Amino acid sequence: MSEVASQFVGSIPENYDGGLGPNIFHDYGEDLARRAGTTGAASVLELAGGTGIVSRKLRDVLAPDVRLVVTDLNPPMLEVARSKFGDGERVEFMPADAMDLPFDDAAFDLIVCQFGVMFFPDKIVSYQEAARVLKPGGRYIFNVWGTNAANPFSQCAYDVGARFFPDDPPGFYLVPFSYHDLQAVRADLQAAGLTAIEHETITLRKTVTDVAGFARGIVFGNPLIEEIRQRDGVDADEFLKALIAEFDDRFGPEPFVMPLEATVFTAQRP
Repeated sequence: MSEVASQFVGSIPENYDGGLGPNIFHDYGEDLARRAGTTGAASVLELAGGTGIVSRKLRDVLAPDVRLVVTDLNPPMLEVARSKFGDGERVEFMPADAMDLPFDDAAFDLIVCQFGVMFFPDKIVSYQEAARVLKPGGRYIFNVWGTNAANPFSQCAYDVGARFFPDDPPGFYLVPFSYHDLQAVRADLQAAGLTAIEHETITLRKTVTDVAGFARGIVFGNPLIEEIRQRDGVDADEFLKALIAEFDDRFGPEPFVMPLEATVFTAQRP
């Protein structure tokens, strides 16, 4: 798994969940869960489950007897996810690398992944692993972000970093938005042997009511904070203030409305 994906540790999970979740993840997570709930799957695997944003929504829509296994590379993220479930709910948590899954062949009817595949260094290998653990006819549902331009909050974060560190801008916000070529995604899925590939692009107009909380999630809720600290000479709180000012310049005062764009893919194991 990529070095970037392995760095969601420390206080990052809590800031990710509270600052980013309501503003960029929950709506798309509800869409994935709705799609998953119509499949009739009896066993569901979630990849890159993070802090359980989609996991919670999946458990709410799936029948109580459906097996749900939630995986992520980072145990600290899964600990936050675990806190969202009661003792009687059927959900299993397991650290796992999406390119080397610890499951038998043909173990699941459905795989779900929200905004995770962009972090997998070898996309085709990750799809091959998904195909391996799916039952024949099983489905893989996942989403990917569009471009930075279509999700300008990310461009704001990158631009602020470039101003503070013009010779070596933090690169984290280039990674999640780097897998937006839909034909390239389709080609990777086909190369892994998956079929019946479909995709749908979903655009939103998202109202942000807590700008400071959102900005804190952007700075402290992912490995950007480690990139800032490693470069030294810039206080993270100053970076945060600059990002809030950038949002005000770009979107206007709180509450503001910003565009979001992501594409949902579905594919099938033959």
